[in-house]
Amino acid sequence: MENTAHKTHFRKVYKSDHLGVADLEDLLEEGKRLVFKIREVKQELGVNVAGKKGNFNIAYFEENIKPLVLNATNAAILKLFSGSSFVEDWKGLLIELYIDQGVMMKGQVVGGVRIMKKQPIFDNGLDSQIALCKDVAELQTLFTKMSKEQQQKYKVLVTERKKTTRKC
Repeated sequence: MENTAHKTHFRKVYKSDHLGVADLEDLLEEGKRLVFKIREVKQELGVNVAGKKGNFNIAYFEENIKPLVLNATNAAILKLFSGSSFVEDWKGLLIELYIDQGVMMKGQVVGGVRIMKKQPIFDNGLDSQIALCKDVAELQTLFTKMSKEQQQKYKVLVTERKKTTRKC
């Protein structure tokens, strides 16, 4: 794959205060997993989003990233995760984002930010240990040292990542 470190994505000129595809692409290029914890969701009235003034549900995160404007699809997933239709109950949810290349707007395929339909499995200790591995042999060694529970979490984590990679 071509090195894009010194290249500029065409969407960068379309300044946005909200999380978009170009932002996720940047995070992916940095090798970051797109897992975030919702700090709060606010219903904001009369705000500008993508040049359109309106009322929006906007998710703010614990991590230092832009807020995400929640479309109906993403809001429905948060409702499913929390068991509640109330945005105040979505605080603290752990979500994983991905780029859906098939999202259409105004009759054109533009791609969009989506929330995975399964909540991520996240084990800070396990994730950090995996990140330190430099090759497959180190991963295999780490795997043999894991508890049965950690091995299961690892298998699910790898499976979910493979599914995400195939979608992009």
